[in-house]
Amino acid sequence: MTREQWLAERKLGIGGSDAAAVLGLSPWRTNVELWEEKTGRREGQDMSDNAYVQYGVAAEPLIRAMFALDYPEYEVRHDANLSKTHGLYPQLRASLDGELIERATGRPGVLEIKAAFINSRADRDKWKNVVPQHYYVQVLHNMYVTEADFGVLKARLVSNWDGLFVSEKTYVFERADHEASITYLVERELAFWRDVEADKRPDLILPEI
Repeated sequence: MTREQWLAERKLGIGGSDAAAVLGLSPWRTNVELWEEKTGRREGQDMSDNAYVQYGVAAEPLIRAMFALDYPEYEVRHDANLSKTHGLYPQLRASLDGELIERATGRPGVLEIKAAFINSRADRDKWKNVVPQHYYVQVLHNMYVTEADFGVLKARLVSNWDGLFVSEKTYVFERADHEASITYLVERELAFWRDVEADKRPDLILPEI
């Protein structure tokens, strides 16, 4: 697919970047705003001119290549703009930053790449010994759609408070350890999509205070 076709395809179902909004955990969209996008009432925000987004797009192939060098125990594959669908629920889709094969066992996995900017103490705390919730949910979604046995989140954290400082974090999630969370997520996603098909506006999920 071309990138334009890929973007159009994303409107036909719930992708990994939508999953957090379904649960009311997205920093950028509410669940109602996502419903309005999927039902054609609202255009998705065009972030292509955002400097942070441009950095992330440019950095992704480089981070993926470095991951392959640093973790030779995985075979790393990637098809640009490829959208996968779940076998039973085709409305659940995933566009992957990378597919992984564990060389020793042949187990399949997914790779999620993030380039995040640390502009405040609050930004830094979001990554302190934990993965931000919206990224965690995205990994869970992609593992479910692809039936992967594990997921890896590779994050490049960039701060420029007093000179440029870059750090990297790698998190590995075994699907078997997160089945309850995956089940909850999928139930909510399927309920959300029923509201899309019925053209029924969902109740707004308010963020925790």
